[in-house]
Amino acid sequence: MSEPSTVAFVCVQNAGRSQMATAFAERERERRGLETLEIRSGGTRPADSVHDEVVEAMAEEGIDLSDREPREMTPAELQECDYVLTMGCSASDVCPATWSGENRDWDLDDPHGESVDEVREIRDEIASRVVALFDELQSEETD
Repeated sequence: MSEPSTVAFVCVQNAGRSQMATAFAERERERRGLETLEIRSGGTRPADSVHDEVVEAMAEEGIDLSDREPREMTPAELQECDYVLTMGCSASDVCPATWSGENRDWDLDDPHGESVDEVREIRDEIASRVVALFDELQSEETD
């Protein structure tokens, strides 16, 4: 990436899908040496903590989310993002018309309260989508 870019992963509680996507994106950024890529994560109505079942499923991947805290994503922060990825949670409080970058909704199931097996499926889907996103971002760099 020649220009610094900003990618935001957003959902309502910022306690499951967006936390997993952020962690996978951070890992992918490191693997690919994309130091200039800024990754943000937040929610419109943040929960008190990352969901236990999400922490457990991510620990299986060697990623510790136990110390992460859900946070609010403000419209001003979103305005600065090149890509805003919502997780399928209908973050209706956030109007995409105010975003300066590209918006995509990944339409993922909510892991909250699901079995660890179901959370693993959601986790694995998020991981593959993050890799595909990074492949796309890198191909745009060479165009």
